[in-house]
Amino acid sequence: MKINRKSISALTITIKSVIAFGLLSVHSAVIANESNLSLKDCHLDGIKQQVQCGKLLVPENYDKPNGEKITINFAVLPAIDKSQKKEPLMFLAGGPGQAAVSLAGGLYKAFNEVRKSRALILVDQRGTGESHPLQCEENIKQDVYSTIPEEFSAQDVKDCLATFTGDLSQYNSENAIRDFDAVRAALNHEKIAIYGGSYGTRAGLVYMRLFPESLSSVVLDSVGPIEVPIGLFGKSAARSFSMLLANCEKEASCQQAYPNLASEFNQVLATLDENPLSISIPHPRLGTQTPLVVNKSKFLSTIFMQLYSIEGRSLVPLIIHQASLGNFAPFAGLTAMSEGGMNMFVGLTFNIVCNEDMPKVTEDMILADSDNNFNGNLSHVAWQTACPLWPQYRPSDDFYNPVTADIPTLIISGELDPVTPPSNGEYSHKTLPNSRHIIMKNSSHTPGVSGCAINVINEFLNKKDPNDLDESCLDEIPAESFMTGLNGGI
Repeated sequence: MKINRKSISALTITIKSVIAFGLLSVHSAVIANESNLSLKDCHLDGIKQQVQCGKLLVPENYDKPNGEKITINFAVLPAIDKSQKKEPLMFLAGGPGQAAVSLAGGLYKAFNEVRKSRALILVDQRGTGESHPLQCEENIKQDVYSTIPEEFSAQDVKDCLATFTGDLSQYNSENAIRDFDAVRAALNHEKIAIYGGSYGTRAGLVYMRLFPESLSSVVLDSVGPIEVPIGLFGKSAARSFSMLLANCEKEASCQQAYPNLASEFNQVLATLDENPLSISIPHPRLGTQTPLVVNKSKFLSTIFMQLYSIEGRSLVPLIIHQASLGNFAPFAGLTAMSEGGMNMFVGLTFNIVCNEDMPKVTEDMILADSDNNFNGNLSHVAWQTACPLWPQYRPSDDFYNPVTADIPTLIISGELDPVTPPSNGEYSHKTLPNSRHIIMKNSSHTPGVSGCAINVINEFLNKKDPNDLDESCLDEIPAESFMTGLNGGI
């Protein structure tokens, strides 16, 4: 059964408004044998160099090792200098719902300093990529211009579920880590280092609890601690947006161009709330006339997504100001960036968040998070629609205990992050006995992939001492700057 295109587009917009444990070692040893492993030379998009692509057969249910099997897809990006024989770095993708192998081209460039002496291992988490994907429909052309978040419905959730096969209760964070450690064992690495970004930090913390003996060091970039449920982004988004307004006011050219930015923002929201926009515009890429529908929630969702990156944030004042003048062409340009989908396997997103996070969220927590001056309860809508209908599994109570593994750990937070603020990093820093928490100023979500931070990470991976690092380059990160004109002036 397929979901119609308007529904898929509404799902895209809605998800964007919210965006991830001795016996177990035996399990890995059972499945990490040559008959279950396939490894061959290959090429991946964005990488000219030959790399390795692998498949590993694992149990869908680790309590039934002789039962149904699934294939875990992974790639190995080799070290430039293999002679040093350093343990590899495994990348744990975000979401939940990102496929790590699809990110290979960007990671190959971003982690170039690390790759000089150690390989990168990218594993498609079960439920993503080519590891039994949980996606409603692939390669669909989405009409992101004419849809609004409110079009995502309970029927869409039911239709989505109807496309899946397998036991959804097995597509959870703990089994994902069993898969990752099975890949480690199959590749004959006694120990590895891991880097987790966003939800990948949650996965990394689970890895630290389940298989501490497998890990030499850990990098947690933009932490989603086990103690903080994923999905409550109202307060953190409002904090991030308020910092954007304050930084614009402090920056002379931004203040001069947009002296009334906060009031213009509120004006646009009030106008769209009363009279949603429905016009015809030239398609931002094709030039053909295209219907554009914008309501309050769609405008907020789009602005929210820009808060994730410094580049996106630089456009926000211009978008708001032009919208206040009735010009939504710049907004349409931002919308065009989401054409072709989110590169997220939303079935896994719902499967994990609805079962591992939302059950810990109380009505009082939702009300408190909704009490903000930015997007209200918008970040909760997708979960409130999908989770009551989603098949249930529940982790053990131990899953929610703080992680206390004594492994060298570098924790990185972006000062401006809209979803994993620095306060999140403090949860893990307080319970991990061998950790350091770096808060990167003028940085947003997953700032660890920036050039300066990569150098700090590389030094940490070599020294394995989070408290003996040269962090001087972090002081040179420039203040936020903003686009002040349609011709690109900053």
